[in-house]
Parts: sequence; C-alpha cells; structure tokens
Amino acid sequence: MVGVEIVLVLVLAEYEILGLMAGRARFKYKVPAPAIVGHPVFERYYRVHQNTLEQLMVFVPSLILFGLYVSPRAAQVLGILFLIARLAYAITYVHDPERRYYGAAPTLAINMTLVLGSLIGLLHAV
Repeated sequence: MVGVEIVLVLVLAEYEILGLMAGRARFKYKVPAPAIVGHPVFERYYRVHQNTLEQLMVFVPSLILFGLYVSPRAAQVLGILFLIARLAYAITYVHDPERRYYGAAPTLAINMTLVLGSLIGLLHAV
C-alpha cells in the first residue's frame, strides 16, 4: 500500500499547488479576499481549485478502499491517471473552459471505477 500512499500524497500536493495558483491569480488580477468573483481568469483558477476539492471527496476514500480490497497496483495506476486528468482539467479550464471535458471526463471515469471497484471488493470480502 506504500505506492497508494505515495500517489495520495502527490494528489494532495497537486491540490495545494492549484490552491497556490488560485492565490497568485487573486493577487495578479486584483480580486481581494473574500471575493470569489472578479476577473474571469481568476475565477477559472478558483474553480479549478474548488472542483478538484469536490473530486477529492470521492477520490481519497475510494482510492484507499480500492487499494485495500481490490488491488494496490491498480489503485496506484488509477491514482496516477487521476493526477494527469486533474492537470489536464486545470490547463484546459484556465485556457478555454469549453475544453475542460478533456480532464473532467477521465476524472469522472476514474472516480466511478474506484467507487464501483471498492464496492465490489467490499462485497466480496463480506
């Protein structure tokens, strides 16, 4: 499970970096806290950060359960794919929100795989 834990730490580090980028955009585009609207580019960075948090609520527990009850190696691979999908989401959303699909669709597929796989693994363990 150490590989799963490493991937989990990398995903959390990615989330923190996205937060720093949103903070930097807040400063660059002069959107004073606590405002969450203002310059459209700031709003995109903010939404990337918030959407990633929303996805982490599903990803983190399901990654751990999948690693425990299905396969640590498969969980690692799915975790790395999640990292890449969130990076794709961030890049496409900031540059052209209409293209966010290229990161959002894989994120959804990965999370659904983890959730359903975890459920099947748990039911098999009963």
